[in-house]
Amino acid sequence: MHMNVAPHLLTEDRAEYERILDDALRNAHDRPDLAEIGKRLTIAQLRAMALSATALITTAAAVEYDHFVKVREEGRSPAGARVMGAVLAGDGDPGTSGPGAGIVAIVTVLAPVLAGAAALIFLLVGAVLKVLDPALAFADTLLTAGWFFGAVAAAGLLCAAVGILVTALRNGATDTAADDPGGGEPADELSLARAAWRRALLERGILPFLRDALADPDAAHPTFSPPQQRTPRI
Repeated sequence: MHMNVAPHLLTEDRAEYERILDDALRNAHDRPDLAEIGKRLTIAQLRAMALSATALITTAAAVEYDHFVKVREEGRSPAGARVMGAVLAGDGDPGTSGPGAGIVAIVTVLAPVLAGAAALIFLLVGAVLKVLDPALAFADTLLTAGWFFGAVAAAGLLCAAVGILVTALRNGATDTAADDPGGGEPADELSLARAAWRRALLERGILPFLRDALADPDAAHPTFSPPQQRTPRI
């Protein structure tokens, strides 16, 4: 059970609220409607006022925040944790997770190492025997086996390199989709819900509050009124 710092804001999200506020204040001079910062009220004064009005400001994004919290709690449930664990483990389909993927990974890593070690041993022993007795047929057999395992090691290294390249390309595509949800499939519902809450909190809560505070700096408290709530488009 989470303890509320203010209505519609859980304790664990207080730091996120402050980060959004600090970003807005840091970039305020890029906004013409906030150009009076530093003339009428300082950044420190505005920050203190916004923190004291946390309950009022966060109400403006209550719908988006409730959706974000709901999605997050569903992800923390046992079923959601299993799905998330499968995704983080690199399985494309969580339903197909099992010991098979781990065995393949182990074989992919160990095959080049073991083959390379065997090739080195066979070639070394075969070369020594060949020097001691050039006519010894067993030496030729060892050298042939050494070259064979060397080829296996080279093939294993090539397969591992291809696998790393494919994984890097896949992860790059996933990161691009996460950074630009509109350009393809969304990264995940939690990221979209968090982004929607952050955007609503900034545009409908923090920025209007700062504008009202600058418009009437002598007021004990800005006459900020949260806009009408609406269902977010996720």
